[in-house]
Amino acid sequence: MGTESAVRPRQRAQHLGPGRRRPQVLDTALEIAVEHGIATVTIAAVAERMQVTRPVVYACFADRVELIEALIRREEDYLLEGVLEALPRRRVEADEAVFVEGFRALLHTVAARPDTWRLLYGNPDPAVADSFGRGRALALERCTRRLRPTLQAWGTEDAERKLPALVELWVSAGESAVRTQLSAPGDWTPDTLGEFVGAAVYRALRHA
Repeated sequence: MGTESAVRPRQRAQHLGPGRRRPQVLDTALEIAVEHGIATVTIAAVAERMQVTRPVVYACFADRVELIEALIRREEDYLLEGVLEALPRRRVEADEAVFVEGFRALLHTVAARPDTWRLLYGNPDPAVADSFGRGRALALERCTRRLRPTLQAWGTEDAERKLPALVELWVSAGESAVRTQLSAPGDWTPDTLGEFVGAAVYRALRHA
């Protein structure tokens, strides 16, 4: 009976192991992808960096393709959550503070998970770029919905014709702010950069 009780915990731990290890495997794959590119993410590379055997990683993901798909899906979810969280809550008569708040929120998500943005933002690998492309399309659609009634409330002349260009300006400014924070984190904080870009975008949209 003593032998049976000694074996049982090891069996239980082995069964639960992959579930606990999956986030660690994905975190390690993210590190490799950011440092050396998504093409370098392999089962062997992940196992070596984690200092485990390949079967440990294979217990979590059937192959390299499944691992990379899971990684991109997880990081895209984080990114989209950050983008949507940063959109202004008020749709009509948005003032400068609303735009500043939105850009600050966006840049705080970048500061919280910079490697997610480095992986998905502007990555030339088609598998990654296509994934983020869907996220950008969603951001454009949501921004359009937010901005249309605001332009009408402001009395913007010829608002419907200008709307696509102004939405693109808004989203592109967010992308530029993200790149600035990732490339020069010591020059700005999420709050100071968010205030600067948010105020500039507000003025551009308000006086269009």
